[in-house]
Amino acid sequence: MDFYFQPLACSMATRISLYEAGADANFFEVDAPTKTVLKDGSDFRAINPIGLVPALRTDEGVVLTENAAILQYVADRFPQSGLGTSPGVERSRLHQWLCFIGTELHKGLFIPVLDRKAPRETKAYALEKNLSRLDYLDSYLKGRDYLLDHFTVADAYLVTVINWTMATPPIELAKWPNLKAYCDRLRTRPSIAKALAEEFELYKIEQARHKAAA
Repeated sequence: MDFYFQPLACSMATRISLYEAGADANFFEVDAPTKTVLKDGSDFRAINPIGLVPALRTDEGVVLTENAAILQYVADRFPQSGLGTSPGVERSRLHQWLCFIGTELHKGLFIPVLDRKAPRETKAYALEKNLSRLDYLDSYLKGRDYLLDHFTVADAYLVTVINWTMATPPIELAKWPNLKAYCDRLRTRPSIAKALAEEFELYKIEQARHKAAA
């Protein structure tokens, strides 16, 4: 498999899941401003025309995009990892959480707040409208170790997204103690700790590269 990512972006959820599954994959970093694949200088838009990570090329040559779809593929491709669920209601609950994280948190809350070009009014509106999603999560996670009854790709996605609070000062994670405890606990999980450490180093290199090019 070939996996295309940017450091500390939502694509890190798939890196965590691949590590959790013990899967072999080739990792290709994409430079966000230029959409260049750093390893070979190719145009990432030949893989995903809209230029957004993640993207995954399967062993059969099929290209998948969109976080929820790729995460579900990894869970199905490596069932022994336990990253997915059995068919039926539990599978639907997994889809429910992937959709919630992708729409209510990733796109609804964090993207507007992280967007350097977004007007202050836009950021304020996103916070006013969507912080209640964190209230809901905090209440739901009370007494729970995971979103479902075991660690799944949804947990990998949630930890990845909540990690962005480090770059969003208006969202102070301490205000949601159950969510904070959940994230603190999962950051010690080997697959997550490894992915965070590796991508943080790549992120520092990326920032230095962008500063030099400015």
